[in-house]
Amino acid sequence: MDTHICSGRGSNGSGTQSDYGFAFDDSNFSDRVLMIEVVPDLPELKTEEEGLSLVVDWARKRKRRREEINRRGNDANVVVQRDEQVVNCTALEMEDGLADDEREEEAVVMLEESCSGIVMTTNLFGDDEESENDDSSTDMGSSNPLRVRTLHISSPILAAKSRFFYKLFSNGMKESEQRNITIQIHASEEAALMDLLNFMYSNTFSATTPTAVLDVMMVADKFEVASCMKYCSHLLRNLRMTTESALLYLDLPFNILVADEVQLLTDAAKQFLAQRFKDITKFQEDVLSLPLSGIEAVLSSDNLQIASEDAVFDFLLKWARMHYPKLEERREVWSSHLLHLIRFPCMTCRKLKKVMTCNDFDPKVASKLVFEALFYKAEAPYRQRSIAAEAGNALYHRYVERAYKYRPIKALEFETPHQQCVIYLDLKRDECASLFPAGRVYSQAFHLAGQGFFLSAHCNMDRQSAFHCFGLFLGMQEKGSVSFAVDYEFAARISPGEEYVSKYKGDYTFTSGKAVGYRNLFGVAWTPFLSEDSLFFINGILHLRAELRVRE
Repeated sequence: MDTHICSGRGSNGSGTQSDYGFAFDDSNFSDRVLMIEVVPDLPELKTEEEGLSLVVDWARKRKRRREEINRRGNDANVVVQRDEQVVNCTALEMEDGLADDEREEEAVVMLEESCSGIVMTTNLFGDDEESENDDSSTDMGSSNPLRVRTLHISSPILAAKSRFFYKLFSNGMKESEQRNITIQIHASEEAALMDLLNFMYSNTFSATTPTAVLDVMMVADKFEVASCMKYCSHLLRNLRMTTESALLYLDLPFNILVADEVQLLTDAAKQFLAQRFKDITKFQEDVLSLPLSGIEAVLSSDNLQIASEDAVFDFLLKWARMHYPKLEERREVWSSHLLHLIRFPCMTCRKLKKVMTCNDFDPKVASKLVFEALFYKAEAPYRQRSIAAEAGNALYHRYVERAYKYRPIKALEFETPHQQCVIYLDLKRDECASLFPAGRVYSQAFHLAGQGFFLSAHCNMDRQSAFHCFGLFLGMQEKGSVSFAVDYEFAARISPGEEYVSKYKGDYTFTSGKAVGYRNLFGVAWTPFLSEDSLFFINGILHLRAELRVRE
């Protein structure tokens, strides 16, 4: 048999495979006998929660410890016992080069020669962790089986679907020539293993619920049946997704999460969570209760609806302190999982200053991120576009603006000779189009002489001509008895010169959060303002500028 035929990761899925269901457990079409000894589950794997499979429950509880094991890159160990002699070797790896180096196998397989054939104990749970006070972590071979199931199997069929069985049947040792094989499994794995064996013959199985299909996927991973993993992933994607199931899919053991056959499933789970909680302010308490995998899925989205990136930072800071109260653990999680979720170049300079003094981060890491963001902000627009384009294929969209409720701005502040500031606000054509017929969009806050201001763009009805038009307004955040006088000027870049041209100027004394502006900034109706040949959009962007100065 060619080695690529049984390559677990190379299968194209069940749709292109032959159906040998007629030969399942039929002695006429079989050359070996598989005896399945079912032993009691380990005490540590028992659960009181009804409806949740033991394999899935274990996956959720053990994920963090398994990831540590995977990082150590431990291969599976096989112990071949002959006359009380023990030899360690990589799992069924022989000189024919069939070892799958990309696989970080955790199963421990015990092969013991006996007069009846091969006795194989496969620990599907992969409990490589040491247990000092738990006798249940010993070899399952010491447990008395609850029952024994006997099946007639065809080694070519199993070897074609499973790299595990291929290596077992072709390792060149005496064990590969034995007719009888005994596998010992836990009771909670029995149904999943039977479904897997049935799949290898007929390309289908009976499991239909998410937890049952996940059990089959877990067993398929251990026996390296890639086509079954792909089939399980397909079934799960077609089931109704819920928050609980999506989190379950993202909390599978690391070696399953990184399998190519499962990527479409995990991507679908991430997309579901990102869409479900895209309005993060509406579901704030629900999102705060999400585990790490869930918060990563939600905050990685470009479509997150939130006030600003400053708000994303504040929210994630609150989440981290809630889930990781110990500073050392919290810093580790920030460095390894959370920092890439924050788009620091989109944050305001005031919030970046707070990042520098935040105790939750390592000072060196915080300084690096803040300086990178400030350098990006200082670049000319064409350089910013170039930097963003170079990072466009990166896994994390650090330069991509989200669907912020308050649009990002660029602000320049001056103390002398006058207290003044210059604000740049860019709006895309589709953002402006979405304002019709009576919408408005707000900018992030900016400050002048300690007072907070904002810009707001409106779709208005021109009172004199009775048509819709584009308006721009300046508002002050503070409410109460504060009185603040400013001179202001609105300008926009206009083709073909693409220079900023003043459109409106005036002065105003703000009190109690009032706003001032111009209802028809460009003096044209809404349709010509948005047209493809409009003078006000340059490469699909409306560039606005507001200058404010404290009036003595």
